[in-house]
Amino acid sequence: MTIHFRQPEPLFIEAGPKAVLLLHAYSGSSNDMGMIGRGLARAGYTIYAPMFAGHGTMEPKDIIIHGGVSAWLKNAQDAVSFLKAHGHHQIAVFGLSLGGLFATRLLEIDTSLVGGGTFASPVIRVGQTNVPQNFLALSDKIYARTQLTDSEKKANMDWLAVHNPEQLREIETFAQTEVAANLSAIQRPFFIAQGDADQMIDPHSGAAFESKMQELHKDVTFKVYPNASHVLTVNTAHHQLQTDVEAFLQRLF
Repeated sequence: MTIHFRQPEPLFIEAGPKAVLLLHAYSGSSNDMGMIGRGLARAGYTIYAPMFAGHGTMEPKDIIIHGGVSAWLKNAQDAVSFLKAHGHHQIAVFGLSLGGLFATRLLEIDTSLVGGGTFASPVIRVGQTNVPQNFLALSDKIYARTQLTDSEKKANMDWLAVHNPEQLREIETFAQTEVAANLSAIQRPFFIAQGDADQMIDPHSGAAFESKMQELHKDVTFKVYPNASHVLTVNTAHHQLQTDVEAFLQRLF
């Protein structure tokens, strides 16, 4: 039996002059941002949810072979340029998990952005992360849907077990030495969302991030979603998150 896979594509909906850039999670895709993106478009915002390099395929190794911090930062910067090329110069940026690291970095280095924030993003490291285990489990499920032999699947999983931790260390270094280390450079209102039942990162990550931003005297809005797990854009929190983001955006534009 052949499994037909529809590869995710960037989501771009023009709905008005004000634009919102939405950056997806590690091992995720633009689908992470589908519901909130379409909701914001209905509210009159142009939205763009690009794809990070290496993501959205049926080969998990692509994330490691084609991705990486420098590639993803360039993807994020190119997405800002894409919106400007389409005539949108008032841009807010938000990111889910890994995407939040790059949304935060953009707000540190690009003063043309009007504001933005993070959804369940480990900008300030607290406790343990379950990303390595979850990535390998997801990869195993993906390979189970392919026609690879058992030996080919095992070889791929063994390769990922070696190289995925290397990439995650690169991301952690970026989070600490480039993102968290430069939060003082943010001069725009900032939004932090965190689910208190997050199973991927420590649920106290959002509060630690908010505390740091308060310490730096930043304009920060912090929202906690009770009983919500990691992917806030699609889980039980997504309706309230949508409402909160729309209220926050009204302050920016």
